[in-house]
Amino acid sequence: MSSMSQNIIKYKLGLLNLAQELGNISKACKVMGLSRDTFYRYQNAVQEGGVEALIDANRRKPNLQNRVDQSTEDAVVAFALEQPAFGQLRTSNELRKKGIFISASGVRSVWLRHNLENFRKRLANLERHVAQTGEVLTEAQVSALEKKRDDDVAYGEIETAHPGYLGSQDTFYVGTIKGVGRIYQQTFVDTYSKWATAKLYTTKTPITAADLLNDRVLPYFESQGMGIIRILTDRGTEYCGKAENHDYQLYLAVNDIEHTKTKAAHPQTNGICERFHKTILQEFYQITFRKKIYRSIEELQHDLDEWLWYYNNERTHQGKMCCGRTPLETLIDGKEIWRNKIDNLN
Repeated sequence: MSSMSQNIIKYKLGLLNLAQELGNISKACKVMGLSRDTFYRYQNAVQEGGVEALIDANRRKPNLQNRVDQSTEDAVVAFALEQPAFGQLRTSNELRKKGIFISASGVRSVWLRHNLENFRKRLANLERHVAQTGEVLTEAQVSALEKKRDDDVAYGEIETAHPGYLGSQDTFYVGTIKGVGRIYQQTFVDTYSKWATAKLYTTKTPITAADLLNDRVLPYFESQGMGIIRILTDRGTEYCGKAENHDYQLYLAVNDIEHTKTKAAHPQTNGICERFHKTILQEFYQITFRKKIYRSIEELQHDLDEWLWYYNNERTHQGKMCCGRTPLETLIDGKEIWRNKIDNLN
């Protein structure tokens, strides 16, 4: 008998023994936090099947008669591989055309039994299947996997191999300072470690976008013995234009940095920066503008830099790679992956 089963029996016997010692079932149930119905169910189980019957005393038995036959279940699972993007109703309708009759709720029940109940799980199942069998993907499967990658970017979950593998850059409108005018923030976030830096400007132009990289990003990664391979931006004019006379595009080319752009009309696909901007708005700007009146961009930049130091060095992050570590700890731990990649290339 497993230790878990022994613990279950010990706990349930504890209720029966306590009731016997106290001579009062109601009081025993109150002490154990259980109902009288539960007590009598345990008592009947012991009387009818002995102590081991306590393991199943309060477990509902599935009604196997309600399950679909095995061939139908196999067909539903196979169709989830064939068309992972289809929902339960469409799956039911498509299977009906093949002579397989199962309701939409029946489809979902099968999915739940096989851990396929949502789109992301069905795609993960498809990826595992292809990795194991080496089968060629159909057009529908390729389309579904591409949609997953777009969704991953939208929600800030981008596949990234190490620090410097992919940086995310975006422009954030901060507000207006009297006597200064409109303030814009150029933001950079490393998608692996979530290490971030930002700089304030009174305009949003290709020059300011390149200045952030030149002044803050590349020097820092160089000090860590790393570089930047690729940068993701939206399609704003400060990031995109004719390569031969666009300052930001030229800067990336000179430094051999690849440029990836978000989907047209979908700026939210730069999800890493979107999430960071929400954090900095709630944890810095909305607080500091209520505590202090700023009269210069330099004064605000000073306080922003202090908050960024706290964000990178002390604030724990729950991101995919951070797992409760700070961004700086995650970046430093990831440097070994960078070095191994460079060594392999050499």
